[in-house]
Amino acid sequence: LMRLGNHFVDAAHRLFNVALERNFTQGRKRAHVIAACLYVSCRQEKSQHMLIDFSDALQINVYTLGTTFLKFRRLLGLKLEIIDPALYIYRFAAHLNLDEKANEVAMTALRIVSRMKRDWIVAGRRPAGICAAALLIASRAHGFEREHHDVTKILKICGLTVIARVKEFEVTPSADLTLDEFHKKDIEQEVD
Repeated sequence: LMRLGNHFVDAAHRLFNVALERNFTQGRKRAHVIAACLYVSCRQEKSQHMLIDFSDALQINVYTLGTTFLKFRRLLGLKLEIIDPALYIYRFAAHLNLDEKANEVAMTALRIVSRMKRDWIVAGRRPAGICAAALLIASRAHGFEREHHDVTKILKICGLTVIARVKEFEVTPSADLTLDEFHKKDIEQEVD
């Protein structure tokens, strides 16, 4: 269903054994703990799987699953790296019906994410919102008429989040460039 490799499953199995040893499974549904273990193994390996993917596959409320994941992470004292939004660009660009321009749009979106990182727009933000905004801006730049709801239904995030990230990008010098200029010109200064 989720196409997880054996190494993810093996790592999750080891984590589940730790959960059993530390009585983390007491009072919690086994499916929630297993999903949290799988998600931790995916995060450690920097895979493209999101918590909402596990939520959808198991038909578990994403906030309930998120709570289990956070408590498990805290119990183990795990320091997981922030997910790079660029990991999700190609995955979600494929769902925007961009035809043969999907790769070009994805490349532009990757550049937008890079620029957002330089301008500190990414700091403290969830990767799905950054990814959604970058894909929306990139698809519009390539002549596709896309609205925020087109990306929000694919990435399953709030439309206000996308609008906020787009507005933050609009005040950067990069937003004033044409598509060609954006790909050729590298603006060095940061915008706060």
